[in-house]
Amino acid sequence: MVFLKVGPMKGVMQFGKKDKLSLRFVGPFVILDRVGDLAYRLALPPALSGVHNVFHVSILCKYVHDPSHVMNFEPLQLNTYLTYEELPLRIVYQKEKELRTKTIALVKALWTNHTVEEAT
Repeated sequence: MVFLKVGPMKGVMQFGKKDKLSLRFVGPFVILDRVGDLAYRLALPPALSGVHNVFHVSILCKYVHDPSHVMNFEPLQLNTYLTYEELPLRIVYQKEKELRTKTIALVKALWTNHTVEEAT
């Protein structure tokens, strides 16, 4: 069993934060067979039928089985390049910061596929 590395859509930067562009893993998926020296064929769900099922080892992460580990798998809407787009759900907090000559509106947004603690 392995996890598959995916990331948000490249070029979409949310408030200049790198943590929103950090890589995420989905899975675990079963390894069907080894293809060559550095590639593996995975058993992907029907939702990912448009994605080729052979992946390089650099985008796979080993899944260490733990009986107490309970997985809450919420499927992401991935495109064919294994990326997804972050969209704001709602504004959690809002305030205005006053500088010397102008006022800047600051907002804290809750994003799709993230919890309240990960709001930016």
